[in-house]
Amino acid sequence: MSGMNSQNERVYTLHRGNQPLLVSVPHAGIEMPEDQHGRYVQRALQFEDTDWHLATLYDFVRSLGASLLVPRFSRYLIDLNRPKGNAPMYPGANNTELCPTRFFSGEALYRAGYAPDANEIARRISLYWQPYHDALRTELDRIRGVHGHVVLFDGHSIKSELPWLFEGRLPDLNLGTAAGESCAASLRAALGRVLDVQAHYTHVVDGRFKGGFITRHYGAPAQDVHAVQLEMCWSCYMAERPPYELDGQRMARLMPVLSALVHSMLRWTPA
Repeated sequence: MSGMNSQNERVYTLHRGNQPLLVSVPHAGIEMPEDQHGRYVQRALQFEDTDWHLATLYDFVRSLGASLLVPRFSRYLIDLNRPKGNAPMYPGANNTELCPTRFFSGEALYRAGYAPDANEIARRISLYWQPYHDALRTELDRIRGVHGHVVLFDGHSIKSELPWLFEGRLPDLNLGTAAGESCAASLRAALGRVLDVQAHYTHVVDGRFKGGFITRHYGAPAQDVHAVQLEMCWSCYMAERPPYELDGQRMARLMPVLSALVHSMLRWTPA
């Protein structure tokens, strides 16, 4: 099903399932409101820093009974995985903001003089950020009310090498649990075992990507909300150059691993 009213239907789509799992892909949006196009450099309207194709990759969770929340608009409009107060996710490193002003390569997203001011940022929070988070919180509460607990799986992907943001090449699969704070230790261990038994992909738990705002904010194991993030390299399933197409062979190799992670979350129950 879609959002709760006509405005929210234009901001996100929500499929409600019947299992204790909600999958969120907050950076999968690939649209920009037409009234904002003139603010951006032309390159920005290609949305190169999108978490490409994640709505497609995670569509299978619907058939398993999980809920799936997908935004419509690009992270260049507003980053749904940042706090409203715009505190940096990784202090001391290069970061992108709530309303990003730079590409992941460091160049300016906006034409000179057109970056959003405080009033514009507040407008975007109200129209785009808040409805997504209201839907996320409402669905978590609904699922927890039915099942007694809920797992929030926050799905992300990124180019494997981005020198402005991090050194070297990222591991293929980066599981984040806010250093063990956002979910039960037994869930963290179960997902870690899924990554350990596969042989094709490099992986790390709570490395460079420990979880963004969604994982850290909503993960509350003491309240039966268990949140985990997976940041995976584009190279696992797609071409890392425009037009950023899915690679069928790579995708076929990756999907059993994603499926195993999702099934592990569905099987898991709190002690």
